[in-house]
Amino acid sequence: METSGIPTVVVAVAAFEQPLKKMALPRVLLTPYLLGRPVGPVDDAQTQRSILRAALDLLVSADRPTMSHYRNS
Repeated sequence: METSGIPTVVVAVAAFEQPLKKMALPRVLLTPYLLGRPVGPVDDAQTQRSILRAALDLLVSADRPTMSHYRNS
């Protein structure tokens, strides 16, 4: 998708940081949540929105390959 001009952000669990580094993805947002729930707990819309906002912010701000850790604020 990136080569076609469509920017991407991968939202993933922090436990997979090392394998994701090897993949050299353009933008990665790592979260502290469980495998299979990288955007947070079920029915926690506030946290899920916060993570999605952080991912969109990363999409806009990252001008080079970036791996960032989500910080709940």
